[in-house]
Amino acid sequence: MKLTKRGEYGLRTLIRLGVASRLGRPIVSVSKLAEGERIPAKFLENILADLKSEGFVEGIRGKAGGARLICDPAKVKMGELVRFLDGKLAPIGCASETAYEACTCPDPDHCGLRMLMIDVRNAVAGILDRYSLGDVVTVTIRKMERDGLVPQSAPAPKPAPKAKRQPPARPKHADPDDGFLAGLLRNLGAAQPET
Repeated sequence: MKLTKRGEYGLRTLIRLGVASRLGRPIVSVSKLAEGERIPAKFLENILADLKSEGFVEGIRGKAGGARLICDPAKVKMGELVRFLDGKLAPIGCASETAYEACTCPDPDHCGLRMLMIDVRNAVAGILDRYSLGDVVTVTIRKMERDGLVPQSAPAPKPAPKAKRQPPARPKHADPDDGFLAGLLRNLGAAQPET
């Protein structure tokens, strides 16, 4: 499975709106969303229109307008969002549960590739359907707090007396310890009382 730009931008937008809402700023201007997430404004407007039509977000008009989340992040699974934005989760059509497409294989019932890709689809769906948008927002905020960062949509912190904390450098690779599950497990560990 590979997210399209539409899927990636849509998910990042929903997460940013969820973070902003949780931090007390439920409405974020579309221009700030586009700038903050480095998404072309027209592309973002189209994505927001689709998200609005499905009842995930609402557009607010006026000077203080923008977009806000209207769905309950705790009840919207990430798999639902990915399927809405990008369609099937399976890497190949003949492994899809919801958007099956016949392949050119002469014997799909005994095709090793198809069997493997069904397992890949099941693994991806298992993760995406287990966690909600609210879970991702919570882990995102906790990691931002840990790193001393404040999202653009939140009120600016009072300046520190001497040293100003710099955001971490952009990673050159995906560190497994930076994954959602690793963050969730760290947070769950921190939330558990010591015995």
